[in-house]
Amino acid sequence: MRLEEIINENKKNLNQTDMLIWKYILNNRGRIRRISIHELAKECCVSSTTIVRFAQKLGFDGFADLKSSLKHEENLENEQNQDIYKSLENFYSKTVSNLMKRNYDNASRLIREANRVFAFASGYVQSNVVQEIKRLFFYDNVFIYDIGGREEFYSILKTANKDDVFIFVSLSGESHSVTEFSLQLQLKGIPLISITRLHENTLASRSTENLYVFSEEFQVNADDQISFKSMLAYFLLVEIWYVNYRIYVKNEEKFLQQST
Repeated sequence: MRLEEIINENKKNLNQTDMLIWKYILNNRGRIRRISIHELAKECCVSSTTIVRFAQKLGFDGFADLKSSLKHEENLENEQNQDIYKSLENFYSKTVSNLMKRNYDNASRLIREANRVFAFASGYVQSNVVQEIKRLFFYDNVFIYDIGGREEFYSILKTANKDDVFIFVSLSGESHSVTEFSLQLQLKGIPLISITRLHENTLASRSTENLYVFSEEFQVNADDQISFKSMLAYFLLVEIWYVNYRIYVKNEEKFLQQST
């Protein structure tokens, strides 16, 4: 599990000082691998013990263990070949491998048990992802209702309750609409499934279930200033999640049959 994901999962246990340490690490990844715990403590104006406690809150034995995790992540990133085809091949392979290892049961359970399912996309590409979710789950008679904008969201919110579930698809998880809407759902205790890039973000921290994807930019030619960002991971995630949902439902039906 990448450090950004670990931070999101433990965000409720982190205080303001912990987040300041994390921000420094995030902005100085290369330097962190080389400095001592005392140097980091000095840079963050905290004690070495505070650094150790921060690392332990994330599940590491200490600062050295956290540094090893950062180095491992960097080594994985450096494996990417400069050749664009090889880079794409590596990215696609790692993406599929990572997504296949995820557990989607909680997200599938939320959909299975929901009275109504609503989906909101924060942009054009995200809207295409939502349409794919709707298309796939339609085969299982799961009808997902689009939320067109702010007025429609608040209209739906008036009657929404804990038996409903919302799906938000966002690249950053920080756009005004998703942060505003997710807060309202959190206050009412309504389940929320978020699909975002793998990095610390407000939407993921407020969600009942987070489905993360990796996104990466590719430069076709070394002397070319134009790069593109692959969005394939979003669609792969949706397909894998749907397959998991079908398996989840089948297993649930088998269990009920055996229980009767």
